[in-house]
Amino acid sequence: MNAPAYFEIQAADVKRAIAFYTSAFGWKFARADGLPIEYWRIETEGPRGGVLQRPAPAPKLERGANAFVCSMEVKDFDATAKKIAGAGGLTAMPKFPVPGVCWHGYFVDPEGNTFGVFQPDPNAK
Repeated sequence: MNAPAYFEIQAADVKRAIAFYTSAFGWKFARADGLPIEYWRIETEGPRGGVLQRPAPAPKLERGANAFVCSMEVKDFDATAKKIAGAGGLTAMPKFPVPGVCWHGYFVDPEGNTFGVFQPDPNAK
């Protein structure tokens, strides 16, 4: 059985995170009222999510990811990678093929969070 997914992005600067993900992916954000913390709901074309103030300093990123990594499906990997860079994101691992499945890569947002992007392509080699 597939369980529904929900993701959260922790940020030292919530407004900067919202600006980044709006620019990079076109996501919509809405402030959630009635909570004891500042919390913004994220509406995507896929899973739902949220952004909140990071409750503790981010761990030092020495190798790999600093948390559970979510990867977003996109229609055009290269165009999305350009949007990510233009919005202030960094490439953590450049585009690579998952043979017969997709093109994949990893990025880091301005808040230090690692995330992935993949473009389905059965011809990826």
